[in-house]
Amino acid sequence: MLRGIDVSSYQSTFDTDGQSFVFIKATEGRSYINPRLTAQTKIARDGGCVVGYYHFLWPGNITAQAEYFVAKAPEKKGDLLAVDWEWTGDHTAASNSEKDRFIREVKRLRPSHRVMLYCNRDFWLNRDTTSYAGDGLWIADYVTSGKPRIKAKWRIHQYTSTPLDKNVADFASKDALRDWATID
Repeated sequence: MLRGIDVSSYQSTFDTDGQSFVFIKATEGRSYINPRLTAQTKIARDGGCVVGYYHFLWPGNITAQAEYFVAKAPEKKGDLLAVDWEWTGDHTAASNSEKDRFIREVKRLRPSHRVMLYCNRDFWLNRDTTSYAGDGLWIADYVTSGKPRIKAKWRIHQYTSTPLDKNVADFASKDALRDWATID
């Protein structure tokens, strides 16, 4: 299992020591971009980490959101992309079909990148009806690292949110993760 973190604009800095990967919030909806995106990308790359970016999905305007995400998220071979599917601040959420359409649209716009679904255990077990996660499932379930309470095949498990969102990836080595992330 590899160790990694995910960060948003709340983290002005973070330590990559001992981390194999870093996911960075890039965008949300059709108007928000993480003001620390460039600096956080530099920290992650300078730390030798596999880098991923995620978009916080809102209901509606799915194609526009996908276009916005890929326009703002840096594009480097081997970077990972993910959609964060959960309740919004006003307690709405994209539907299953919107989640699936977003993933497919990002895959169409960035065919040389892996695109993953990030959601919590409740969304996966009680809201999801399609089991579509693109190239991999990144599941949030705050239990023992690497042991989420789901039966589905997962690639990344977020197991805590304190003090940072800590994750493990189900890969034997950082090279194995890099190989998987790199689509030729």
